[in-house]
Amino acid sequence: MSDADLSVLNEVYDVIRDRKLNPVEGSYVCSLLNHRKGINKILEKVGEETIETILAAKEKEKGHIVSESSDLLFHLLVMFAALDISLEDIAEEMKKRRK
Repeated sequence: MSDADLSVLNEVYDVIRDRKLNPVEGSYVCSLLNHRKGINKILEKVGEETIETILAAKEKEKGHIVSESSDLLFHLLVMFAALDISLEDIAEEMKKRRK
């Protein structure tokens, strides 16, 4: 059983949602959310980070896997916020799949 404190995901997601509602000049999140390519820019980043995570896993180097997976999770959170998907939506789906 895992005792991981995943509250940081909620904290990061809250910051991302705040940036969406209250843009901040120079913010990386805002640059993604307001990019001229729209959602496609965020999806490109999700794809890029997915590939980097896979390559890190192939190397079997834990630190690199953790780093790239964190990048992937971050960009997934940005995608969720852009598409108005809450972490509660994701949690509910995961609960359904546990059965």
